[in-house]
Amino acid sequence: MIRVVIYLLIVGVLAVGAVWLADHPADVLITREGQPPIKTYGSVLVYTMLAGAVVISILILVARAIWRSPETLRFYLRMRRGMRGYHAVSQGLIAVGSGDVRSARRFAEEAARIAPNEPLTLLLTAQASQLAGDRDAAERTFHAMASRDDTRLLGLHGLYIEAQRRNDGAAAKLYAEEAASAARAPAWAALAVFDARCAAQDWVGALERLDRNMKSGLVDRDTYRRDRAVLLTARALEADAHDDREGARTLALEAVKFAPTLVPAAALAGRLLGEAGERRRAARIVETAWNANPHPDLADAYAHLQSGGSARDRLARVEALAKSSPGNIEGALAVARAALDAQEFAVARRVLTPLSIAPSRRVSMLMAELEQKEHGDEGRAREWMTRAARAAPDPTWTADGLMSDRWMPVSPVTGRLDAFQWKDPVADLDADEALIEHARDLREVNAPAEVSPPPSQESSSVSEFKPVESKPVDVTPAAPGIGRNLARAAPAAAPIVPLVHVPDDPGPDPQLEPETGTASPPNDSWRKLRGLFK
Repeated sequence: MIRVVIYLLIVGVLAVGAVWLADHPADVLITREGQPPIKTYGSVLVYTMLAGAVVISILILVARAIWRSPETLRFYLRMRRGMRGYHAVSQGLIAVGSGDVRSARRFAEEAARIAPNEPLTLLLTAQASQLAGDRDAAERTFHAMASRDDTRLLGLHGLYIEAQRRNDGAAAKLYAEEAASAARAPAWAALAVFDARCAAQDWVGALERLDRNMKSGLVDRDTYRRDRAVLLTARALEADAHDDREGARTLALEAVKFAPTLVPAAALAGRLLGEAGERRRAARIVETAWNANPHPDLADAYAHLQSGGSARDRLARVEALAKSSPGNIEGALAVARAALDAQEFAVARRVLTPLSIAPSRRVSMLMAELEQKEHGDEGRAREWMTRAARAAPDPTWTADGLMSDRWMPVSPVTGRLDAFQWKDPVADLDADEALIEHARDLREVNAPAEVSPPPSQESSSVSEFKPVESKPVDVTPAAPGIGRNLARAAPAAAPIVPLVHVPDDPGPDPQLEPETGTASPPNDSWRKLRGLFK
C-alpha cells in the first residue's frame, strides 16, 4: 500500500510539473563562442534532457551487462548443474527406497560427478553401496562423512550400523561413544552406549549414562527408576561377592528406594540388614516386596532375619509371611520347606496335600523328601521323584529363552538389562510347540521306571493323602492327529527344555508303528524280489 501511494505521488508531481511547463512557456537561448545562438523552448529542453538521461541509463545497463556476462554465465551454469544434481540425488533416494539397485548406483554416480562433496551426495552414495551389498564402499563413504563437521553424526551412525551388521561389538561401541560425546548426543548413540555398558557389566558407566539420558529426556521417569534400581542391585551383588558388606548394604538400600518391589534388591537388603541386626527394617522391606511379588528368595531372607534362630522360629516367621498372601503357591511351598527343616511333618503334609493333586516339580520333590523323612518310605519317595521328572516346570528366572537358578542383571544372550523375569519358562510357547516338546520328552521317558510296589494298608493309614501310581504311556507319534493323541495320553505333562522347538528336528521315526512301537514289516514287493534269489 505504501508503494502505491509513493508511486501516485511521483506521478502527480511529474504531471504537475508538465502542466506548469505548458502553462508557463519560456524561451531558452544557447550561445556558443563563434557560433550563432540557438533559441528553443524551455519545455523542449527539459524533454530533451530527460530523453538523454534515459538513453545514458540504457547504455550504462548494457555496458554493465556485457561486463558481468562471464559471471552471469557461470551463475547460470552453476544453477543448471545444481538442478541436475538435485534431480540425480532425489531420483537416487527414490530408487534406494524402492530397492532399485541399478538406478540407485547410476544416480549416485551421476550425483558424485556433478556435486561430489555435497552431504546428500555422500548419503546417496553410502545408501546405494549398502543396497548393492558393497559394505567396504559404504564404510569408506561413512568415514568421509564422519571426518566432516556437518555430517559427522550421520557418518558415525552409518559406521555404527555397519559394525553391528558384521557383529563387531567393540567397533560399534566405539562409534556410539564418539557420537555420544557431542554436546547434544543423538538418541541412538546415548541408548546404544547405555546398552553396551550394561552388556559389558560396566555398572558405574551405565549409571552415569543413565543419568545423562534422563537429563536429556531420552527415558521416562518410571524406566529411569527401574533401570537405576537394577544397576544398583548389580553393584550390590558385586560388592557382596567381594565381602564388602557395608557397601553392598548401602547400594541395596538405595536400589530398594528406587524400586521397592524388585525381588533381588529386597532379598539382598533384607539379608544384609538382618545380619547387621536391623531386623525390623529388614522385615518391612521384605514384606513390601513379598506382597507385590511372592518369591522363594524373599521367604528365605525373611526366615533368616534373626541369625542363630532355631528351625521352629524360622517356620513361625515364614508362616506369618505366607498369611499376608493367602492362596499363593510360593507361600505354601515356603511353609512346607521350613516345616521339613523344623521336622514338623504334619504341617508340611497339610500344606502340600492340596498341591499334590496336580503337582509341579518342586511339589513332587518336597513330597518325596516328606515321605523319606517322615516314614523312611523309599518306595513312595522314588515314586514322587519319578513324578517330578514328568511334572510341570516351576517358575524360574527366564530371559531370552535361557533359564537360570539365580537372577542376573543382564541377559547373557542379548546383553539386555533387566531381562530376567520370574515366570513359567514355557508359558510363552504356543500349543503346537508345547505338543512337540511333550512328544520329545515323553519319548525319552517311554521306558518303564522302577517303581516300588504300593505300600501296605498299615503304612498308608498314617496319611490321608495317597499319591496316584505313575504308569508309563507309549506316545510314539506317527499320525497327523499327534496333538489330540498326546493330549489324551498325558494331560498332566508339560514341556520342559529346550524352550524353543528346533527347526531341523527330524520328528518321529517313520519306520515305527504308532500303536506297538515296533518296526513295520518290509514292503511285499521287495519280499517277492528277494524270494527270486533264494
